Amino acid sequence: MARSKYARRAADEWRRKALQGNKTFGIAVDLGGLDDLLADMQGEVDEAIRPVAQAAAQVLYERVKINVRALGRSTGNLDRSIYQAYSPEKSVDGQRAEYHVSWNHRTAPHGHLVEWGYLQRYRYYRGNDGRVRPMVRPGMDGKRPPGRKASQAQKDAYYVTLPTPIQVPGKAFIRSAESSLAEAQKAAEAELWRRLFEQGAYGGA
Repeated sequence: MARSKYARRAADEWRRKALQGNKTFGIAVDLGGLDDLLADMQGEVDEAIRPVAQAAAQVLYERVKINVRALGRSTGNLDRSIYQAYSPEKSVDGQRAEYHVSWNHRTAPHGHLVEWGYLQRYRYYRGNDGRVRPMVRPGMDGKRPPGRKASQAQKDAYYVTLPTPIQVPGKAFIRSAESSLAEAQKAAEAELWRRLFEQGAYGGA
């Protein structure tokens, strides 16, 4: 039996964008393997779209958490900042469910430096409290540090610069979660099958 227009649209939307990391990058989950399952199940699919998308998001969320913990613990802020969240603004009831898997930049403002890497211009030291800070030039102790909007010259005059800046490579705790996309798709398929059988579809009870 030919697939309904609704089922094709739902499948296309899922393939186009199932998840997108806020302030990171889009994680596109290819659920093309669900096309046949979506055929002629308008009511069941209508109710299943969000939990199916969440099942995929859960796999990616757990992979990101594993990636962060593999980096080693400093303050624990990055681990605490990882979240998954349903996006009602980018979702359409009965058609598309979008989840974001990312980090909260307020809890871990350094997250983008870990993910993408950065250019280190200054010498750093670890204080007695375990926190890493840039070294301050002699004579600048006790003076107010330059703010985020300060010029490069003001920052260089305050902190101890390296002879040559060092490019610190990123540790892609978000992007490397792509390795779990196949597992995420399987989780989505399993959730869809479970709901279909619960509702009596395809010979279920």
